[in-house]
Amino acid sequence: MLLLRVLPLAVVGLFAFFKFFGAEKVVNPVTGEKHRVALSSRDEAALGLQSFQQILAQSDVVESGPEVDQVRRVAVRLAAATGVDATNYQWAVSVIKSPVANAFCLPGGKIAVYTGILPLTRTDAGLAAVMGHEMAHATARHASQRLLQQDLFQTAMMGASVSMGDLDPQQRQAILGALGAGAQYGVLLPFSRNHESEADEMGILYMARAGYDPRESIQFWERMAKSGGDQPPQFMSTHPSHGSRIERLQKAMPRALAEFEKAAKP
Repeated sequence: MLLLRVLPLAVVGLFAFFKFFGAEKVVNPVTGEKHRVALSSRDEAALGLQSFQQILAQSDVVESGPEVDQVRRVAVRLAAATGVDATNYQWAVSVIKSPVANAFCLPGGKIAVYTGILPLTRTDAGLAAVMGHEMAHATARHASQRLLQQDLFQTAMMGASVSMGDLDPQQRQAILGALGAGAQYGVLLPFSRNHESEADEMGILYMARAGYDPRESIQFWERMAKSGGDQPPQFMSTHPSHGSRIERLQKAMPRALAEFEKAAKP
């Protein structure tokens, strides 16, 4: 009986071990930290382009006007500021008419800004804070890191399910539910929040190098905190609380301000 429980876990553990260490290792261009990713940069870019085209086809894309001019103006400066961090990236940016206060950057450098966030960004610098953050997700290859983590998690859950095949279905479901919740709150969500904090740190460096005052990032998040409803507890969220985000930005600010002092201003 014990062998029947342990053997599937051992096999799956060995499989996950080789999957993780066989994955490509990348170095974050700003923090220097090493990570494993699920996809090659070429596959990431292809997937990002496909997703971008699908989203634009289903959205109300704004083709011209002052909002488009502003977004494109900021995007050009930020793309130049990413430098070698985004070698071979094919940057593209679109504006989507929507009340949603959001923006994103897909792998490979495909950016979209929703008009609903522009009243909160207010200025070019505020917009640079948002776009720099989203572009950092792409240059740090966060999506591919999460894909690998989710793959490993699903592999582990499969092994756990097989090892408990002799249990009552309800009992097995309860145990798997507990394991899934533990992984969700103990591993997956903290991993996502760490990516958000990392993108904040990288984003203010990009905006500073582009000549935008990085202190505007803190003002933007203060406006966000005032404009939104109650946030869920941080441990239940994929994102840090506004207060935690502002605190970490303040700690990272000296480095960003040093870059800002050297940068050519718009």
